[in-house]
Amino acid sequence: MHERLRTQPHALRLPFKVDPQKPLLVCFSHLRWDFVWQRPQHLLSRAAKHYNVLIIEEPIFKPGATAHMDISDRPQGVTIAVPILPEGLSHEDVIAEQHDLIEGLIGRESRDSRVFWYYTPMALAFTSDLECDLCIYDNMDELSLFRGASQELLDLENSLFARCDLVFTGGMSLYEAKRHRHRSVHGFPSSIEFNHFSKARAIRQDPDDQAHIPHPRLGFFGVIDERMDVDLVADVAALRPDWHFVMIGPVVKIDPASLPQRPNIHWLGGKSYNELPHYLAGWDVGFMNFALNEATKFISPTKTPEFLAAGVPVVSTAITDVVRPYGEKGLVEIARDAKEVVAKVEAIFARPKEAWLARVDRHLAAGSWDKTWASMHRLMLDVTGDTTADRAASSLPVYATTPAE
Repeated sequence: MHERLRTQPHALRLPFKVDPQKPLLVCFSHLRWDFVWQRPQHLLSRAAKHYNVLIIEEPIFKPGATAHMDISDRPQGVTIAVPILPEGLSHEDVIAEQHDLIEGLIGRESRDSRVFWYYTPMALAFTSDLECDLCIYDNMDELSLFRGASQELLDLENSLFARCDLVFTGGMSLYEAKRHRHRSVHGFPSSIEFNHFSKARAIRQDPDDQAHIPHPRLGFFGVIDERMDVDLVADVAALRPDWHFVMIGPVVKIDPASLPQRPNIHWLGGKSYNELPHYLAGWDVGFMNFALNEATKFISPTKTPEFLAAGVPVVSTAITDVVRPYGEKGLVEIARDAKEVVAKVEAIFARPKEAWLARVDRHLAAGSWDKTWASMHRLMLDVTGDTTADRAASSLPVYATTPAE
């Protein structure tokens, strides 16, 4: 058994910068803050206006390391804590070390008001005995359907449902699947920072690594993993060798050698959130080539409204949360195979863009990440019984918290 450094049952002072006027919000995340800018970053950067936000990520293992927390701040007003653990620990010791490091960081007892915000049920294995005043599960994906998901994850998710006060889901199909598992489940689909992505409509200069790629361009951005139908990219690229496919994003959980290689497919790697509008500005069509498999059954792609805000028409495979509402409203074209993708793209090229863009803007005006966070915060205040002036900051209309969106 690995010998661990014992911590005290409570901490009198948090070893990171806090505003004493704000409660503590501790997020347990399986996603790195610095990886891809997505739902957690959108929400928690807004939460930082109301809370001292501490994000505890999954551990990093280093040979010969002494177990400790690597703590750093981010410009968005959040603090990141990463457990650094020695290599070679058993599963039980990894759990125990994380428990001790977290307890040493924030204390076991909830001496002041604090919120626990879970993105991964796996974190419950080392936090179940720590106190909080409000427990939230932001269920952004059906993790149990991802490659490598374990029975332990399913069991811990059941325990998390039993413990938490609120459940938020990352899409409406996921809401439908989870609504009967808890007394307070609320659907919050992917939203949009319209002003950020709409800048693409006015950008005229290509980034250097895109400037040489001929038009027409079909583009994708996001994590490239088992959710992407790489065969569909290859098939469409073969059918239309004069079209060029610009693929942006880090490759995760799949072998990069498995990605199709053709003269008209361009894998440009990951780009920062701030760079994305500059790439989208040069695309003729957005291509959401998601595979239809267990891992995509309940996804609500954030990139759908982001493409639309950029003014880029989209062709997508038949992802439920894309078909409803975007496909049904005629905002996104839905294709089921390579020949349909070609037909839908050609139809986009043939139609006037102005009427479509006006419908897009009317739809996107109903939602934003600001409104989504405000609606979540209002629900949080309702649970805690907080009727102070903070409520005024969360008084925007509820957006997409029911399946009627």
